[in-house]
Amino acid sequence: MTIVRQALGLDIGGTGIKAAVVDLERGELVSERVRLSTPQPATPEAVLETVISIQRQLPLCRVVGCGFPGTFRHGKVIAAPNLDPSWIGRDVKAELRRGLDRKSVSVGNDADAAGLAEMRLGAGRRVAGTVVVVTLGTGIGTAVFRNGALLPGTELGHLELGGQEAELVASARARKDHNWSWERWSRNVGRYLTRLEYLLGVDLFIIGGGASKKGDKFLPHLEDVGCKVVVARMGNLAGIIGAALLVAEKR
Repeated sequence: MTIVRQALGLDIGGTGIKAAVVDLERGELVSERVRLSTPQPATPEAVLETVISIQRQLPLCRVVGCGFPGTFRHGKVIAAPNLDPSWIGRDVKAELRRGLDRKSVSVGNDADAAGLAEMRLGAGRRVAGTVVVVTLGTGIGTAVFRNGALLPGTELGHLELGGQEAELVASARARKDHNWSWERWSRNVGRYLTRLEYLLGVDLFIIGGGASKKGDKFLPHLEDVGCKVVVARMGNLAGIIGAALLVAEKR
């Protein structure tokens, strides 16, 4: 069996598309990081054209891992709220194989990819039990792990919290939109994490996304959460590195 040592990590987002070549053993970038804005409207054709443009700026890599901002059923997109509705029903893996002329392509949810980076190389490394990576940004992304194994495709940011979706009151965007203080917003985050803790029996929460840069502003106010809560370590590279790690996970 051929050992794959490097992969192109592709992180597709609603506002930006980023990529780099990643060393799968060390979890480190071995090329520059290239970012282009996500085209609007973000149709499959327009996104693929942007991805091809990014690939041309990077060293040739025969395997590709992609974090995609949506959920799948039998390999086809069933929801992609931050991209154009024309993605529904499309096979992302097949699109990338054809557009990039690569046979070896692995695709997963973008939050799952970022979670993999944290579990394999960051704050969740060698942690047993139930770990939930929660990204607090424009929305809320979640990745659930049990003894290191991923439960793919969870969308727990859409849980109801006080009669509203959790994303509307506990995301980083919600704090800015409502001009809430860190302490006020932290109460919503704490309620959300407590709900997840009860439902899943969580042993550790890892907080990623844009809010993770300000952990000192809100972590001290999460006293009601019964389990440990820490800030993610992989930063802005988690999406790219995690996308590449999808290749290793699916060998």
